[in-house]
Amino acid sequence: MKSLSIVIPVYNAEKSIADLCRKLISLFVTDFKLEIVLVNDCSSDRTDEICKQLQAEHSETVLYARLSRNFGEHNAVMAGLNQTHGDYVVIMDDDFQNPPEEVPRLVAEVMKGFDVVYSQYPQKKDSLFRNLGSYLNGSMARVVLNKPANLYLSSFKAMNRFLVNEVIVYKTPNPYLDAIILRITNNIGTVVARHDRRRDGRSGYTLKKLAALWGDMIVSYSLIPLRLLALTGFVLTLLGMYSVADLFVRDMLPQMTEASEIEELTSVTLFFRGFQLLATGILGEYVGRIYLKLNQEPQYIVRELVSARPEPDASERGRHGA
Repeated sequence: MKSLSIVIPVYNAEKSIADLCRKLISLFVTDFKLEIVLVNDCSSDRTDEICKQLQAEHSETVLYARLSRNFGEHNAVMAGLNQTHGDYVVIMDDDFQNPPEEVPRLVAEVMKGFDVVYSQYPQKKDSLFRNLGSYLNGSMARVVLNKPANLYLSSFKAMNRFLVNEVIVYKTPNPYLDAIILRITNNIGTVVARHDRRRDGRSGYTLKKLAALWGDMIVSYSLIPLRLLALTGFVLTLLGMYSVADLFVRDMLPQMTEASEIEELTSVTLFFRGFQLLATGILGEYVGRIYLKLNQEPQYIVRELVSARPEPDASERGRHGA
């Protein structure tokens, strides 16, 4: 019997997580050796209590990890992936926007030999703001990550054990899971899946979080800013050389209007000051991220882990390779 792990990052899901887990168990417990990994990203409601009840009721199936603070969705997923044992791993949301009935389709597709299978939605039931953010994120990923144009990087996906083992090697404090996946493999499948409206609450994504995600994508997983900086520096250097040459010619030819001191100062310093500020800002961002990594900024911290299974060592986890 193949083993299947389902990772669910949980945040303020007291009204949905119990029904979701019970539905998943009813769908898969007879066909797979099932494991559900719940990662509570420091919820402020009764999520912790409910998750512990679920683990007690289904101790052989549910593993529960509670993080020490809110690290964000991608960090919570990485925490969950590090706890999985399955030959195949599904990642899904906690709010029923990813219907449990669609999970078998992803599992069947990834079992064909793909490293990862992304769900593709014929119609998304998100807000206009969230859909716009997803569109901009996908457009940026095409440029920064060389993402295939027809691939939607959905959070609802399935991976094989080979890919999971490679993904969890990355210990960066600002993980972007899809960027890591695209670095590792191009053996990617897709399957059309239904996307429903949230049953309760509202999306945790804000403009600030979306901007932070885009910043992580650009700075942590791409050299594009440095290349743009180099191109900008080259252009400004040419403009600076032209400006200095123009001043020199005007000083040498008496029939031309002599440049004022303000014009001279402006032509020499304007572009270079702007270039220095741009360079300082971008390089400072890189240095800051290097500092976080050297300072051993944690990717996540598990405050509490509740499981009936012993934690495997690295050699045992490696034996699950696809």
